[in-house]
Amino acid sequence: MTATRPLILAIESSCDETAAAVVRDGREVLADIVATQHDLHERYKGVVPEIASRAHVERIVPVVREALATAGVDAAELDAVAVGHRPGLIGSLLVGVSAAKAIAWSLGVPFLGVDHVAAHLFAGLLEREPCAYPALGLVVSGGHTSLYLVRDPLTLVRLGATIDDAIGEAFDKAATILGLGYPGGPKVDALARRGNDRAHDLPLIRLRRDESGERRLDFSFSGLKTALLYATRGVPERRPAGAPRGEPPRFPRSADLLDDRAKADLAASFERVAVEHVLHNVREACRRHRVATLLVGGGASANTRLRAELADLAAEERLDLRIPPFRWCLDNAAMIGGYAAYRLAQGESDRLDLPPEPLSALR
Repeated sequence: MTATRPLILAIESSCDETAAAVVRDGREVLADIVATQHDLHERYKGVVPEIASRAHVERIVPVVREALATAGVDAAELDAVAVGHRPGLIGSLLVGVSAAKAIAWSLGVPFLGVDHVAAHLFAGLLEREPCAYPALGLVVSGGHTSLYLVRDPLTLVRLGATIDDAIGEAFDKAATILGLGYPGGPKVDALARRGNDRAHDLPLIRLRRDESGERRLDFSFSGLKTALLYATRGVPERRPAGAPRGEPPRFPRSADLLDDRAKADLAASFERVAVEHVLHNVREACRRHRVATLLVGGGASANTRLRAELADLAAEERLDLRIPPFRWCLDNAAMIGGYAAYRLAQGESDRLDLPPEPLSALR
């Protein structure tokens, strides 16, 4: 056993990535294996839960074995087993949680459940020195857009969250509107680099103030998504009197009629406003809270414009920006192992009856 530098096997299966990693001392990543399912879901332009869970069942054991072999570690050397047990697709979570419990029980080592959202926040600390606290934490992913005050790794206070779409989901829907395919985020990012981000005056959402008069730090992307739809296909025609309910709206034009330049301008304008909305809330949070570090994680943190503007903001505010390299922006098990080490260091562990949960506890 390596109590001073614990060796953790971590598993992640919250959505459509089957992942396993071996992490030493919370920061040193010895192996990080991810089996993606993009080919299985591309035709549906989104993740199909039943297909995802079945794929996890097929891949979980080979992925764990590959992680141990890549790390050059025997299972008997492990000090703990960790798994992302919330939030996510319940069928997908069940596969990873069941595997992690079985391995921990067979080895007689601690079992730790990790909140996937919290793990994203600390992915930028992998393979790096510890950061100073308090910090601001920003999660930008397909399912979450949330802002936290991070007093220490185990004490997170939510300052704001999306009231509708997450930013990653908004990027995916924007890709669908523009006919770009799946996964949408990277496609919008690439196309936007070739466009004029001022070609379209899309709305920047401002939410109402709270009871105290302070501006809310929540996010909203549904209105921006609708504005992009209308800019792309026109305002839908009024439904004729007597038309059956549930009939889809009729638009004046199709996205297929747009050339590449027109689509690039729309993508760039959409991306500019979405990023500006996020940056506005981060700046406001910096005004209200004295922090030393900005922690950023989640799939949308791979967006090149968002990364660049967060770097500029951190420089302006004199914050230590910790944003993960591209390989740890998306779902991965290394971040699960990294965050589990904080819990293990405090002597924490979970019972083997810990259930998978579809929602995050970070509310």
